[in-house]
Amino acid sequence: MPASVGRYRGFMPIENLARTDVVTAGKDHSVQELASMMDDSHVGSVVITDGDQPVGIVTDRDLATRVLGNGMDPGDATAEDVMTEDLATVDESAGFYQATELMSEHGIRRLPVCDDGGDLCGIITADDLNELLADEHAHLSDVIQAQRPEY
Repeated sequence: MPASVGRYRGFMPIENLARTDVVTAGKDHSVQELASMMDDSHVGSVVITDGDQPVGIVTDRDLATRVLGNGMDPGDATAEDVMTEDLATVDESAGFYQATELMSEHGIRRLPVCDDGGDLCGIITADDLNELLADEHAHLSDVIQAQRPEY
C-alpha cells in the first residue's frame, strides 16, 4: 500500500502532526493570566498541567462562557475554577482517524497529545487536521492536473 494511502487510513502517527509548543499553566494561574498567555501565543487554549501531566484545559470559549457569562471576576478566578477536567487526550502513536474520532466523540477542537507515560508532549487541533487535509487535496489536484489531457 502506498504511504499516501496509509496516511488516510490513520497510520500517520499524531506525533508527526502535533504541535510540540503547547502553552501550559498550573491550576493556580488566574484566568486573566491565561487570557494574556493565549493572546501572546496566538492560541485558543492553555493546557493545565500538574508537573508534566495534563489535568485540564481552558479555551477561549471557556473564558467567555464560564467567566464572563457567569459574571466571575477574572482577577479572582483561577484555571481550576473554569478548566475542563474530564480531559480527552490522545496517545502520540495514535493515527489521524483516531484523533478525529476522539474530537467528534467528545465535541472538542483541541486534543492534547501524551506519551506512553501520560506526559504532555504536544497538541493537535481541528485546524491542524484541516490544514493537513487541504495540503493533501492540493497534492491530489496536482496529480489530476498533470494527467489531464489538453482540451
